[in-house]
Amino acid sequence: MMMATQELTALRSEDIKPKIGARVLNSKEELLAGDLGGEIMDLLEHRGVLVFPEINFNDEEHVAFTNTLGKFAREMRGEEIYKVSLDEKQNATAEYLKGAFFWHFDGFMSPMPIRASLLSAKVLSPPGTGRTEFANTYAAYEALSDEDKALVADLRAVHALAATQLDVTPEPTYEQWQEWRAVGRKELPLVWTHKSGRKSLVIGNSAHNILDYDPLDGEELLIRLRSFATGPEFTYSHDWKVGDLVMWDNTGSLHRATYYPLDCGRMMHRTKIEGDEPIV
Repeated sequence: MMMATQELTALRSEDIKPKIGARVLNSKEELLAGDLGGEIMDLLEHRGVLVFPEINFNDEEHVAFTNTLGKFAREMRGEEIYKVSLDEKQNATAEYLKGAFFWHFDGFMSPMPIRASLLSAKVLSPPGTGRTEFANTYAAYEALSDEDKALVADLRAVHALAATQLDVTPEPTYEQWQEWRAVGRKELPLVWTHKSGRKSLVIGNSAHNILDYDPLDGEELLIRLRSFATGPEFTYSHDWKVGDLVMWDNTGSLHRATYYPLDCGRMMHRTKIEGDEPIV
């Protein structure tokens, strides 16, 4: 007598743009079963950002799904869920989140930046505001000219919280500056050679200047690279619906929020997956 074989769940997805983004079309039950974790992470590396339209995970499901994908990264105070809100009653670090209106990646001071973030929409900002935008820095590097690849191959830049906050407060008090400066700084290469052998650009608003460059020349190169990497070919802008979950590869992309009224109550819940390689 032949035994029935269990049918394996297939990952179902569709590309959003040629060089960035995919929608994952599996059901909540299929995603929570945990069989698709490896395929989802492979897809994430190649597409940069994954959208799970109106999947409507509650916090417990959001955490459970994250655990199917890799090692769960808790927040600094041990929380599983980080509330992305500009309301200081909801988030003690709301003031620093204003830097998220500018292109960046997370964890530039960490020995190993987080692998990925998963953001779930709970309360939306007014229509036409509060999108989240993503740029594929793998694809941008691969599209550089051979001349530019040679130019940036061995360059290093200084990254610091102070640089991100100058975008928000361009004329800080000296006390504010000292507070930002106390967080420290880190020198990182402009090109991250991943353990996979692929390369991505390491740029964003945390990068302040390039070592051994005239300050203005260094800023000019950083701006040119950012402008190129965040062009239409490499970017995706997500217009949120309540219940959407969006996941992005923090090691191979930049992201930012578009402007929304600071008092509108917009609320996102985020989880993270721990990183597994340093920037080298």
